[in-house]
Amino acid sequence: MEGSGRALARIEERLEAESFHLAILGQFKRGKSTFLNALLGWELVPTSVVPLTAIPTFLRWGEDFEVRIVFSDERPDEIIKAADPGKMTETLERFVTEEANPENRLGVLQADVSCPAPILQKGLVLIDTPGIGSTYQHNTETTLNFLPQCDAALFLVSADPPVTEVELGFLNEVRSKISRLFFLFNKVDYLEDTDRTRAIDFFRNVLVQKVGLDEDVSVFSLSARNGLAARLRKDENALLASGLMDVEKHLVEFLMHEKTIVLKKALAMKAADILAGVRLQEELRVRSLKMPLQNLEERMEVLEKKISEARSQRETAGDLLVGDRKRSMQLLEAQAASLRQKARDYLGDVITGSLAGSADRNSMEKRAHQKLAEAIPGFFEHELGVFSREFDSHVTEILRPHQVRADELIDAVRTSAAELFEVPYQAPESSEIFEEVSQPYWVAHKWNTSFNPIPLGAFDFLLPGPMKRSVTQRRLMKQMEDLVVHNVENLRWATLQNLDRAFRRFTSALEDRLAETIEATHGAVKMAITKRRDHSEEIEGELTALERSLKKLTGYHEALCSITEGETLIDAPV
Repeated sequence: MEGSGRALARIEERLEAESFHLAILGQFKRGKSTFLNALLGWELVPTSVVPLTAIPTFLRWGEDFEVRIVFSDERPDEIIKAADPGKMTETLERFVTEEANPENRLGVLQADVSCPAPILQKGLVLIDTPGIGSTYQHNTETTLNFLPQCDAALFLVSADPPVTEVELGFLNEVRSKISRLFFLFNKVDYLEDTDRTRAIDFFRNVLVQKVGLDEDVSVFSLSARNGLAARLRKDENALLASGLMDVEKHLVEFLMHEKTIVLKKALAMKAADILAGVRLQEELRVRSLKMPLQNLEERMEVLEKKISEARSQRETAGDLLVGDRKRSMQLLEAQAASLRQKARDYLGDVITGSLAGSADRNSMEKRAHQKLAEAIPGFFEHELGVFSREFDSHVTEILRPHQVRADELIDAVRTSAAELFEVPYQAPESSEIFEEVSQPYWVAHKWNTSFNPIPLGAFDFLLPGPMKRSVTQRRLMKQMEDLVVHNVENLRWATLQNLDRAFRRFTSALEDRLAETIEATHGAVKMAITKRRDHSEEIEGELTALERSLKKLTGYHEALCSITEGETLIDAPV
C-alpha cells in the first residue's frame, strides 16, 4: 500500500507542477518583444532597432523580479534581483542585445526571467526565441532542435510585408518539429480595414498553398503596440480593440486548458492502474481471511511458484536488456565515427576554399580561422538535430518490446493470484513502465571554435606561394581535426549519459513495479495466513473493515476508468 500511495502522490505532484511551454517564433522586427511585453503588462523584454544576439529568454512566474544569466562557459550563473520592471529591462539589455553585447562577446547561453505577471501564474512559460535573420547563422537550427520540447509555438508575422520567403522556408521546417502551431498577424494598426482583411486573407492563402495547412487555419490579428500601451494605462476598451484579449483567450488559456485535459486523462489512466493493484490486494486479503487455512496454504505454495517463475523470467529479461544496451552503445560509437568523418570532409572543404586567392600565409590563416568559426556552429547544430532524432528513435524502438514483456510479466503475477483465489481482475492498459520525463530546455551546445596558434617555421617566409599554401593547409587541417574531435566527443558524451540514464530508469522502474506487484499479491496472502494462525479472534472485525475499504476502492477505480473513457475531463478528480 505504501508504494501505491507514493505513486499516487507523484501523480498529484506532476499534475500540480505541470507547466505549459509556448515558444514565440518570428522574423526580426515583426514585434515579438512588444507582443511579449503586452502579454506581461510591462515593458520588460528589450526591444531593439537591430537584431538581438542568438540568446533565448525564458519568462516564468515568480513573486519577485529576477534575472538569471546562464553563461556558455564554466562561470557560475549570475542572478540579479530587481525592484521594478525597468531595472529588469536594463539588466536584460546588458546581456541579450546586440548593442550592449555585440556578437555575444559576454558568452551568454540563455536568460531566465521570473516576474509576477498574472498570465504566467498558472504554469505558462513563454520562450522568446531569437528571430530569424538574427546575428548567428546557426540560430535557426538551434531553434528547430529546441521546438520538439515545447508544447506549442506561436508564429508571428506582420503587415510589412505579410510573409517572406525566408519565413515560409522556416515554417515548413517548423511543421515537422511541433504538432501545435498558431499564427499571429501583428501591426494591423498600420492598415485600413479593407487592406487589413486583404492582407490576412493573403497570409492565410499562403499558409494553405505554400505550407500545406488546412483551409480553416486560424490567424489571430492584433496590434501588439496598441495592446501594450492600453495595458500600461489600464484602458480596457483600447485593450479589446487591439486584439490582445482575443489572443490571450484563444491561444494561451485554450492551450493551457487543453493540456490540462490531456494530462488529467493520462494521469487518470496511471492512477486507475495503481488502484487496480490495490483493489486486487484488498480482494486477496478478504478472500484469504475467509478461506479454510489448509486450502489457503496450498494455494499460497502455488502462488510462490508462480512468483519464482516471474523472477526467473525477470532475470532473463534483464540479460536481454544488458545486451540491447551494449548494442546501443556500439551504434553510438558508429554514429560518432561517421559524424567525425562527415565533419572532416565538410570543414576540410571550408579550409580549401578559404585558402584560394592569397599568397600571404597570415592572411590565409586568419581568413580560414574566421570561416571555420562561422561554419562549425551551423554544421554541428544541424547534425545535433539529426543525431539526436535518430538515436532517440533507436532507443525508443529498443525499449518498446521490453516494456511489452514487462507488462505481460507483471500482469501474469496478478492474473495468477486472481485465478488462484477466485477474485475478479481485469488487466489494465499498458503500464508505461518506461517514461522519459524531462523539462524543456534550450538545446544549445557549447561548440568549440577556438584555435591554438601554431608558430611559423623558421623558413616558412622563404617558401614559394604554392608550397606556403600547402604548409598552411596542413597546419589548419590539424587544428580542424582537434576541433572535430572535441565537438563530436562533447555530443557523444552527452548522448552516452542520456543513454545510461534511460536504461537505468527503465531497469529501476521495472524492478519497482515487479516488487510492488509481488507485495500486492504474495504480501496480502502472507499477511492473511499470519493472522489466521495467530489472531483468529480478530478476523471478523478486520473483514468488516476490509470490505468497507474495498467498496470505496471499487468506487474510486470505476470512477477513474470512466474518466479515461470520457471526452470531457475538466472537473475530473485525480
